[in-house]
Amino acid sequence: MTLVATDSPTSILPQPAELNDEQAQKFVLTLSCVERAGIVQAVTTFLFERGFNIDEHQQFDDGIRQTLHLRTAFSGSPEYSADRLEEEFSAIADRFDMKFSFHDQTKKRVLVMVSKFGHCLNDLIFRWRGGSLGGDIVAVVSNHETHRAMAEAAGLPFIHIPVTPDTKAEAEQKLLELVDEYKADLVVLARYMQVLSDNLCRSLEGRAINIHHSFLPGFKGARPYHQAYDRGVKLVGATAHYVTADLDEGPIIEQEVIRVDHSYGPNALSTVGQDAEALALSRAVRWHCEHRVLLDQTSTVVFR
Repeated sequence: MTLVATDSPTSILPQPAELNDEQAQKFVLTLSCVERAGIVQAVTTFLFERGFNIDEHQQFDDGIRQTLHLRTAFSGSPEYSADRLEEEFSAIADRFDMKFSFHDQTKKRVLVMVSKFGHCLNDLIFRWRGGSLGGDIVAVVSNHETHRAMAEAAGLPFIHIPVTPDTKAEAEQKLLELVDEYKADLVVLARYMQVLSDNLCRSLEGRAINIHHSFLPGFKGARPYHQAYDRGVKLVGATAHYVTADLDEGPIIEQEVIRVDHSYGPNALSTVGQDAEALALSRAVRWHCEHRVLLDQTSTVVFR
């Protein structure tokens, strides 16, 4: 869609030059601020004046918190970079007291952590190789050797970091070193069955996603599907959320539920639950990588 400043006193404005897909540079702008008049006009005018076309625009006006959240995907002149756009947009951001970011086409680099359950890792690898994950998996880290063959068959480095109570601090330091070494933008806990320390959670704040094997709040602790069977549940669910120091209480990105009935035993519930886990996690990873998730205090705004 071509941007036109509709509030301009001039009825006809020069249109941006059309670029083909190979010439056009693609960006995403995300922002959050207190709701007030003129925000969208300021954004669209800014883009129009630089010859950009809007490809996708979504916004959420939170009437309860009196905030506005916006995601705009746009394309145009290859002479611009995300850094240049951020610099030129800063005056508008200051005027409206915005929290904002510009993102270019560079894919997020994803480091995946796993323990003995491999269904989420397998699904992420499948979607990555098919080009639908939204980011690039760069390495797999595990506290077990169980899934080395799966990772290496996909051409991914597999790093084994054993964890014991005595080596936990050392293991977490090694993980942070790997995040830096592989320039990982996102850490995904794909059924990584270790509780991260508060310090590590703070180090990865906003860039680590976990999959929880229940529809939170739900059955916490060991053997969740046996707990669910004992309670006669009618829905099996999974929750993908950002990692925080509060165990399994981080901002929720996505949840998936599947209806079941009395005929499902613990094994059947586990099988169905694994499907829900893989779906919820892959969506959360893709939406994060596509800059569709905006943090809003303890919750999220997700532009699907």
